[in-house]
Amino acid sequence: MPTDDASLRAASETAVHQCLDLAADESLLVVTDDKRTRIGEALYDVACDVTDDASIIRYPPGNQHGEEPPAPVAAAMQSCDAFLAPTTKSLSHTRARGDACDAGARGATLPGITEEVFVTGLDADYDTIYDHSKAMLDAVGDADEVRVTTEKGTDITFVRGDREWLADTGAIADSGSFSNLPAGEVFLSPASATGTYVVDGTMMPHGLLDDGQDLRFEVEDGYVTEISDDDIREQVEAAAEEVGRDAYNLAELGIGTNVGVTDLVGSVLLDEKAAGTVHIAIGDDAGIGGDTDAPLHLDGIIRDPTVYADGDAVELPQP
Repeated sequence: MPTDDASLRAASETAVHQCLDLAADESLLVVTDDKRTRIGEALYDVACDVTDDASIIRYPPGNQHGEEPPAPVAAAMQSCDAFLAPTTKSLSHTRARGDACDAGARGATLPGITEEVFVTGLDADYDTIYDHSKAMLDAVGDADEVRVTTEKGTDITFVRGDREWLADTGAIADSGSFSNLPAGEVFLSPASATGTYVVDGTMMPHGLLDDGQDLRFEVEDGYVTEISDDDIREQVEAAAEEVGRDAYNLAELGIGTNVGVTDLVGSVLLDEKAAGTVHIAIGDDAGIGGDTDAPLHLDGIIRDPTVYADGDAVELPQP
């Protein structure tokens, strides 16, 4: 059943007012595609109530998360004060998004967003999300090594090196700032990582995994060396034809801080924010503090982890 217009508008108001804090003298660009039109138009309508300088641009959905948008879209993103990008495929880890923020635009991507996830994920207290994210940064931010284990076989250690932990809190009022929406995570592009991780939550192209449908990854010196799942392996191999070994880069460790997400629903965008989970990604990390350019960024969500910062167990927020 389609989401009603009132619910879409309420979620849009959270994004435009609470997260962006859009002002009347600012320009806003909504970037969307042919499959996310209702969400894009709801955001545009709310923005038009705030500013006379709102625009919306739409293009066909991309083929892969992290694929660059058409050049006119990238140019438009650099010339606005703020942007919101509800799209089928993620623009988070694209040069277009990074260049826009470098030019001073602030904004949020909503990759793979559905109307249900949009309404559910934006119905949140973002002050609380901010507080949990800050507490988690305090717990892990200075650690040289972070280890993640689970009963299903995850045991992987991440080396911070000279990289910094970042927070995605939904607060995007400052020039050049960026967030995913829905928000709620702290994350690191590690200098290196070694071990095994087992995804038992959500990962594309599968969505929410069935009981026992665990995906196993072996990692050595910052690169994924073995992938148990054929579909995911094929995606990475296809990217490797373009960028070689960089497609296998261990790109991210993230910790969910959104206590409003009580159940995984099969959306990476929402599920990676769920408090009490971690996620690990393969591929591009140039947009999150790393130095690897790759045409994919594949997140896998892991349930019920134990996290250690320099050997000390960290208390994770719980829904």
